[in-house]
Amino acid sequence: MTRDARFEEGRETPLNLGALDAEDVPVISALLQDAVFPATEMLWEPRRRRFSLLMNRFRWEDRAAAEARGRPYERTRSVLAVENVLGVASQGIDRRDADVVLSLLALEFEPGPEGAGALTLVLAGDGAIRLEFEALELRLRDVTRPYRAPSGKAPEHGD
Repeated sequence: MTRDARFEEGRETPLNLGALDAEDVPVISALLQDAVFPATEMLWEPRRRRFSLLMNRFRWEDRAAAEARGRPYERTRSVLAVENVLGVASQGIDRRDADVVLSLLALEFEPGPEGAGALTLVLAGDGAIRLEFEALELRLRDVTRPYRAPSGKAPEHGD
C-alpha cells in the first residue's frame, strides 16, 4: 500500500495569488497583515489604471512550520498590484518623507454597483489608502527568496 504525501513534504514555492471577488480579499488580507513598506514604494499609474506596492511581507503561511522546527521567522519582498483603479486617495501619510515606514494591518473591500467598488489598505497609526476600482482584480506575488525576519519575532497584536 502506498502512503499519501504529507503537507510537510511539499515543495515550498513563492506566493502568486489573485483575487477577483469579495471572498478572495480576506485571504490576501491575512497574508499581508503586518507587511511593512516605505511610502516611496507605492506607485499609482493612472494611464495603466494600476496601483502597486512593494513591501516586506511576514510569512504567516510559514509561522507554524518555523515554530515546529525551531527555525527563524521569515519575511519576503512581495508586490501587491491592483488593476482597474480609477482613483487613489490617502490619509495620514506623508509620501514625501522617505524615512517613514508604514505597516499594513488589513485590506477592506467595499462593493459598489455593477462590480465596481473600493479597497482600503488600513495602516497602523490611523493611515489609510483607498483605491476606487471598476472591477476587483488583485495580485499578490513574492519577488524574492524568504529571509530571516530582522526582529526575529512574529508580529503581535494586543487584544
